[in-house]
Amino acid sequence: MNLTQRINLAVKLGEYMVIKHDYWQEIKEKAFLQNAWFQPEFIDLAVQNITERFLKKDILQNWIAQYPGIKENNENSKWIGLVMAGNLPLVGFHDFLTVFISGNKCLIKPSSKDEVLINHLVEKLIEWEPSLAKEIQFSEMLKGCDAYIATGSNNSASHFKYYFGKYPSIIRQNRTSVAVLTGQESDEELSALANDVFLYFGLGCRNVTKIYVLEGYNFEKLLSVFNKYKYFSDIHKYKNNYDYNLALHILNNKFYMTNGVAILIEDNHLFSPVSQLNYEFYKDTNLLNKQLMDNNDLQCVVGKDYIPFGQAQCPLIDEYADGVDTMQFLEKL
Repeated sequence: MNLTQRINLAVKLGEYMVIKHDYWQEIKEKAFLQNAWFQPEFIDLAVQNITERFLKKDILQNWIAQYPGIKENNENSKWIGLVMAGNLPLVGFHDFLTVFISGNKCLIKPSSKDEVLINHLVEKLIEWEPSLAKEIQFSEMLKGCDAYIATGSNNSASHFKYYFGKYPSIIRQNRTSVAVLTGQESDEELSALANDVFLYFGLGCRNVTKIYVLEGYNFEKLLSVFNKYKYFSDIHKYKNNYDYNLALHILNNKFYMTNGVAILIEDNHLFSPVSQLNYEFYKDTNLLNKQLMDNNDLQCVVGKDYIPFGQAQCPLIDEYADGVDTMQFLEKL
């Protein structure tokens, strides 16, 4: 397949994902039954972001136009090994799309937490274009590839480096996101911030797990706005995390604030467990900016002078994980 055909097929896949076919609905339900973190509303949100921000013809054409090394016909196609994460629904789709559109072949190791959706979408592509069965394959062992893109935890990253380090590779590890508040935020902005914190239960690297607030900040309004996600208390996996973390703070006699769904703790760590949001006071905005820009653990920063509130979980097609341009990496192979 040439580039034009690949783009057209990707657009067709986006159209399929939007229409509520019975079988597609069954696949999404199966994904939820396999992984209870994948609530139906979050699967639909992930699908919406992919179809609206990735799988449109003009978006794909404008994206690929930035890379003159990606030709209409890739006569030197490489095998790319993909190790996908499973913290969010279809979190590895962007890597797959990049390999597919660039004209390379991919060997995919999906996460056991998120294999139902990606398997089905690849099956649809092969159904429409049978020749892809030789170019898109799944495997538990990624051997014999020309390059690798692997996403995982800090622990698994060290293993990836050991196995894949001698090949061209992109190896990603834990990252998270933060927000900077001044106390002048409107209710609408705080409501949007709640989405950045709570969407996907806070399990994504683009979820805000810590806020920086000016000294004297009043948390009452923030906790009140966070009540929009009060229904999380009825979801047992989330409630178990909330109860566990709350019990720890009570046993340790640690000061905390809560509205029954989120626990706010003063803590200088960027990462926080599910149901907890860390906060830290700051005085000097310039000093804070420098501190944030120099931190390699950050995926994005949300705030009035940063990524707009509510947009953390809506990356564009050329907003790459860890700031590493995946398409450029493939272009240079």
